[in-house]
Amino acid sequence: MAEPVLEVRDLCVCLKTGAKIVEHVSFAVTPGQTVCLVGESGSGKSMIANAVMDLMPSSQLAVTGGAIRFHGEDLRPLGDKAMRDLRGKRVSMIFQDPMSALNPARRIRTQFDEVFSAHGIEPEGGREARMLELLELTHLPNPPRILDAFPFELSGGQRQRVMISMAMALNPDLLIADEPTTALDVTTQAQILRLIAELQRTFSTAVLFITHDFGVVAEIADDVVVLRHGRIVEHSPLETILRAPREDYTKTLIEAVPQWNPRAEGLEAPALIEATSLQKVFKGSFAALDDVSVALRAGETLGIVGESGSGKSTFAKCLIGLEEPDGGKIVVQGTEITTLPPVQRRQKRHMMQMVFQDPTAALNPRHTIGRTLADVLRANGCARGDLRARALGLLDDVKLDGKFVDRFPHELSGGQRQRVCIARALAANPEVLIADEALSALDVSVQKQMLALFAELKEQRNLAILFITHDLRVAAEICDQVVVMRHGGVVARGTPEAVLTGSRHAYVEELLAAIPGQDWFPAGTGPAAPVAAKSAI
Repeated sequence: MAEPVLEVRDLCVCLKTGAKIVEHVSFAVTPGQTVCLVGESGSGKSMIANAVMDLMPSSQLAVTGGAIRFHGEDLRPLGDKAMRDLRGKRVSMIFQDPMSALNPARRIRTQFDEVFSAHGIEPEGGREARMLELLELTHLPNPPRILDAFPFELSGGQRQRVMISMAMALNPDLLIADEPTTALDVTTQAQILRLIAELQRTFSTAVLFITHDFGVVAEIADDVVVLRHGRIVEHSPLETILRAPREDYTKTLIEAVPQWNPRAEGLEAPALIEATSLQKVFKGSFAALDDVSVALRAGETLGIVGESGSGKSTFAKCLIGLEEPDGGKIVVQGTEITTLPPVQRRQKRHMMQMVFQDPTAALNPRHTIGRTLADVLRANGCARGDLRARALGLLDDVKLDGKFVDRFPHELSGGQRQRVCIARALAANPEVLIADEALSALDVSVQKQMLALFAELKEQRNLAILFITHDLRVAAEICDQVVVMRHGGVVARGTPEAVLTGSRHAYVEELLAAIPGQDWFPAGTGPAAPVAAKSAI
């Protein structure tokens, strides 16, 4: 057995108030090994990573016990200068949100250059050559263009690859990946997982991978550490965890991964919304929508599926009026709205409400939840004296305690914030909910709860739901009809069973092949025949 690159022993982390965040956590990572820390939000996964990197805010948190050893040396007694020398050079970290981790005002070249400057290292052959080599290793298209781009000019997957390139710039012994694929579409996620495994094989890097998704765990892990409330629930090799989990909590996380049960029958009902031959062109030549025709029926859940850039969100924004189509028509309840004056168009579109992907960005951080809901209720004619009672009723509808009415968004979890966004949409009494990747950044267990909530609200309020997702497992589970988009066009449509099983479109096959962890789905529940426990990526 090789000596551990990282050894965490009996680690304890506490708030300054004394509350315990991490309690007596122990594990080790050896060269070339991937250890996954798995658990829901608040389980302590990221806190452990931050403790290893010494990135915790010292005014609020402190390591109160245990040891963190890197190649046998305890990191806890090291000072700031020694840790700065270590970070980036021998221990690197890939953060969950590359848009927050990268400086939006500086080109990638400048930020890349800082990695070498911070450690006073001149790569053999020069910095430029090393940068291009790393970008090529991460399979980024046109590396010279990427170097001269700003972060906002790149896609989410490209930004994540840039971060991986920077993390690997100095060939670290340990790579910490903190939820690096959570909000990415399945094909980009598969590419990132494959890339990390490829770099690991090339450089024998030890990897500490943080995730909540057992599908991802099945693709990349050697050992698995399951965490809950800062404590280790279970710690075993991958195959043991997947085939014979001991603890109920581990079983719950595994069961929360969406299963494969595509529906065979659609609904017969009149169309609420019909979009015909929609066109939308950006910057003169980029066709975000190219002859898209879709109908949403009363009481139906229609899934729009595809990768980033396929036109899913643009289609939804055209329906709700956040974008104006350049061609085609939209008919709402029998009335074509594309030719109506703006005021009448808004009145017709009032029956549609949208739930956005990022609830943190969608909510005003300075308004309480009650104020957020009251603003919508007041705009829809609710009397001032009834506002609080109606707001409490909406929170009850989305299974949130009334105590949240006086809280601010930052005091809620991601899943709770998303429930507030759903409640705000319901405050307008819509007939159609448009959910734009509303679950993609949530834990799988929270995602399962939210899917159940959507189904319940649909039944109670007779809603039609336009459900935008990149996850075919989710579409198979809840949708009556599925439309698959690529490069602004529709490539497949029909019931989930018709689209996702049997004779499938080549692009649908690509999406199915990218689903993480399908090799260990129980027999008959996955899109492909089950094989070994760990994918050979």
